[in-house]
Amino acid sequence: MRRMRNSAVLGVSDVLMLVCDGLKGLPEAVETVWPRTIVQTCVVHLLRNSFRYAARQDWDKIARLLKPVYTAPTEEAALERFAEFADAWGRKYPAIVKLWENAWEEFTPFLRFDTEIRRIVCTTNAIESVNARIRRAAKARGHFPNEQAALKCVYMAIMSLDPTGKGQARWTMRWKTALNAFDITFDGRLSAARQ
Repeated sequence: MRRMRNSAVLGVSDVLMLVCDGLKGLPEAVETVWPRTIVQTCVVHLLRNSFRYAARQDWDKIARLLKPVYTAPTEEAALERFAEFADAWGRKYPAIVKLWENAWEEFTPFLRFDTEIRRIVCTTNAIESVNARIRRAAKARGHFPNEQAALKCVYMAIMSLDPTGKGQARWTMRWKTALNAFDITFDGRLSAARQ
């Protein structure tokens, strides 16, 4: 939580949305610093956690029945699909049903958005990939004599993700529709942040 407060001091004054993997206490900490932030559970992590409670031979069937839940057009439709899932698998895997029920409040914000936003916020995998690359670079380096050296290592690890710079242009184009949807959905908060 101290890091989040420091982030606000360093220039992050508003966060539209936070996609997280269910870390206990994180939503409360975020709300303390940025009260208007929407906290969204990572759908991919929710699915992965569901599979932890199921036998391998049932994964495909479970995934097929959960897909209509997280692709539902509304929260009501998702609740209906989830009830169907609970009827089909609740006896055999009650822990999966309980997992989704416990995560429901932080899963449902996802359902209020356009498909452009859903595509962007359904998972934390991209962030985790960047974090893994940074950890690998830091581990290879060993220790750092000062903070500046650590920051340089992080910078170099991030720059190595797109050494030619062509990926940035490609990602910028992919984000155009999502940025428009975010700006409309969050009532200009995104435009205000860029000024």
